Amino acid sequence: MKYLRLNLQEWFAGAAVWRVLFASICAGILPGTIVAQAEKRPNILWIVANDIGNELGCYGNKLIHTPNLDRLAGKGVAYRNMITAGAVCSPSRSAFITGMHAVSINCHNQFPNKKTKLPDGITPLPLLMKAGGYYVANTGGVAMKGPYYTGYNFEHDPAALYDGFDWSGRKEGQPFFAQVHLKLSHRPFERDPERPINPDKVVVPPYYPNHPMARQDWAMYLETVQLLDKQVGAILQRLKDNGLEDNTVVFFFGDHGHPHIRGKQFLYDGGVNAPLIVAGPGIRKSGVSDRLVSNTDLAAATLSLAGLRVPAFMQGRDFLQENSVPNTYVFSSRDRCDETLDRIRMVRTREFKLIRNYFPERPYTQFNAYKKTSYPVLTLMQVLKKRGELTPVQAHFMADTRPEYELYDLRKDPFETKNLAGDPSYAKQLNTLKQVLENWLAETDKGPYPESAEEVSFARAKMQKMYDDQLTAAGLPKEVTDEQYLAYWEAVFRRFFPVKEH
Repeated sequence: MKYLRLNLQEWFAGAAVWRVLFASICAGILPGTIVAQAEKRPNILWIVANDIGNELGCYGNKLIHTPNLDRLAGKGVAYRNMITAGAVCSPSRSAFITGMHAVSINCHNQFPNKKTKLPDGITPLPLLMKAGGYYVANTGGVAMKGPYYTGYNFEHDPAALYDGFDWSGRKEGQPFFAQVHLKLSHRPFERDPERPINPDKVVVPPYYPNHPMARQDWAMYLETVQLLDKQVGAILQRLKDNGLEDNTVVFFFGDHGHPHIRGKQFLYDGGVNAPLIVAGPGIRKSGVSDRLVSNTDLAAATLSLAGLRVPAFMQGRDFLQENSVPNTYVFSSRDRCDETLDRIRMVRTREFKLIRNYFPERPYTQFNAYKKTSYPVLTLMQVLKKRGELTPVQAHFMADTRPEYELYDLRKDPFETKNLAGDPSYAKQLNTLKQVLENWLAETDKGPYPESAEEVSFARAKMQKMYDDQLTAAGLPKEVTDEQYLAYWEAVFRRFFPVKEH
């Protein structure tokens, strides 16, 4: 793909502000009036949550209590099929802030030591919005007092990308584009003392064991999302208190799927299907939508709402306009996560998904220090595997190898447990999706392979130190066994879920 080499002045010259100005001067309207009209453009607020799936009340989850997000969805639309371009934070964030797949801009490996420069002609969304007259803010946390929260894999100066931490610094009447990033749903989880969830009522997906620890871990995830919902409520209340609610389009979305062992880092829906709720002026109240959306589409939709031109380099498309053409296919990628080397690609429709594993000789559960120290169900399943106590569906993810291709019929198999790649009755779907994926890879997948030895060595040393530090903090030996680690996690969960005396 050849990127257009256009500078910010060229984008701004084509923006809606100048089109309104030119047309109005021709009509004899004074320039001062034009500014007033331009300032009526909507404010746009992104509330971005780390590590969250569609486990919200508005999507039908009956155990969780998320009144603020449910209320927001009731005012607009909740997209059930928003698929992220990456299954881990920094590649996905690099994608949604540029409207480009991370594999197209050398941002596909997680947290490189030496960040890449964006290709010529690729301008991040905040700069496009600033050039279009918007005050652009970014912050981490409800207080909106900084620091900046980015997580992009390309070289950038947050102070140059953004004007401030919240919308209070804008000029009078100036529209704003603000991002508030919330980390709460990232592990470690927290309990919600006001609305505890009974683990015995939790039904875990079939690829996890129906074990007390697995149910407790899932219950704590849901409770943590409840706490996140309160943070969202506080942000929306501030918007209302500032008199901005009626002219602000709010996006709530996750940077990727939920933080469970077959979720985050993998291209099953658990890892790449994140919530997306959009509400505000111009957004038709329409409930839950099955429309297929990529998080690369968010930048294009934001520019269109602002009345600004969507640059030709963007791979994402506006999905909010009434006449916009829905995606037939969306794509996602996984490469190095922390110190763990892998390469997986995926294409998805509303009905089917094809995954290609480039290292079928490796297990899904290659060692990953972050997962080992933060995901208790991983150690539980490793122990249950040794005991022969996993079901075939659960044992598949713990196997020593994996298939090169995985094909799933999402209508019949929403948990993606029955691989149909070898089923002759699905040969047509397999071959079609293989060709679609190959065409997309040829056009889009521009990342250098393999990653440099220096970057891999840096990641391994960094994660080894983290792993050693975590073991020390937990009082575990460096050569800890799975059984010892499981005993540690059992003690942790006893503190969170003490046994009540009768």
